[in-house]
Amino acid sequence: MNAIRITTLSLVLIVLCRAEVSHAAEGKIAPPATKGGGQISNGAVWKKGWPLGFENTARPAVESAMLYEPTENDWKYAHHQSLAAFKHQLFAIWSNALRDEDSPGQRVLCAVRNETGAWGRPRILFQPDIDPDGRLRILTAAGFHAYRGTLVAYAGDYSIDRKSTRLLARTSQDGKTWSEVRDLHVPICPNHGPQSTASGRLIIAGNTAFPYTDDPAGLSGWKMTGVYPASIEPFQDNPSTFWDVAKRMRWPNLCEGAFYQTDDGVLHMLFRVTDLVKVQGVNLWESRSADNGATWDPPRETAFSNTDAKFHFGRLPDGRFYYVGNPVGGGRTPLVLSLSRDGLRFDRHYILGDKHYQRRFEGRAKGGEYGYPHSVIYDGHLYVIVSRQKEAVEVLCVALSDLKEP
Repeated sequence: MNAIRITTLSLVLIVLCRAEVSHAAEGKIAPPATKGGGQISNGAVWKKGWPLGFENTARPAVESAMLYEPTENDWKYAHHQSLAAFKHQLFAIWSNALRDEDSPGQRVLCAVRNETGAWGRPRILFQPDIDPDGRLRILTAAGFHAYRGTLVAYAGDYSIDRKSTRLLARTSQDGKTWSEVRDLHVPICPNHGPQSTASGRLIIAGNTAFPYTDDPAGLSGWKMTGVYPASIEPFQDNPSTFWDVAKRMRWPNLCEGAFYQTDDGVLHMLFRVTDLVKVQGVNLWESRSADNGATWDPPRETAFSNTDAKFHFGRLPDGRFYYVGNPVGGGRTPLVLSLSRDGLRFDRHYILGDKHYQRRFEGRAKGGEYGYPHSVIYDGHLYVIVSRQKEAVEVLCVALSDLKEP
């Protein structure tokens, strides 16, 4: 990989650091769920009400490639990034705005790493439309899905007043030539792209909506479901609607879901809790589904630490579950990989990054050392893509051999 930095393996101690729609009774918080076992935890060390670190961590060797680092002539905001492996190549996608987060005209870029390991220059994959009132719409990169030789790229699209939300898609057979943009008529701006369950069903993790389809191509048959109340119809899931859901349901401000499935078939959707100044507790919240994502239990709090940051879940080839995100510390650092044998107790932790990136350009809501991670396993490695201060885009790479059981 280009722009490579490698750190050595060492052990360190860090102590600073839930039918189509499931409609629970509004204002009622569910008791602890029993389906799917016990409570999810990560064993963080807390001090004065904040998760600061872990008793034991490791530092595997990490390679790094910087995909986007703006200059004076470039657009200055980069965020919402995702990765996919397709036909012996890696694909990266991210949102790109002129200066400010989620501003009118925000577009979506894509970059490709070829078989030699070199990343190409980013290209524009989605351009925003102009509404009848003359205002540019806003696009958010929403990941990829690959099926039978076709790669699908997704983007969430909404107006400046956070209305007319829709999911867009483009397809390619070679990663070079892309189809025209398709409107999939799904009112969601995804947090992560479609993810497959054990049955092959695809589910999109949004904020409080989790649409699903049994179309393996991920292009049709999407059905809305989630934890939002029935009183909000028609419902749109975008960066503003989860606030109303929280108010009506008397929950904390839950958003940016990410899920995994345990061997008992239960789906676990974890939520970021945001606006921590106004809520009590900083653990992640969780909703579970025992019917393959058709309905979801009302959310409940876990014992997995949260620092108001996005995260991603996956599963290693050896069967262990993993989380990657910012569960401790502050300023979205450090970037932590946490492993679990049973999908409940995440008890082995690796530091993937804790270096400072100097932001070069100002902009609204810019910040965060290792923001909004997404991951993919490819060719014996775990790849994690992050934004640096919502300005640069970086890919970190760890050999799976360095994550073996001790």
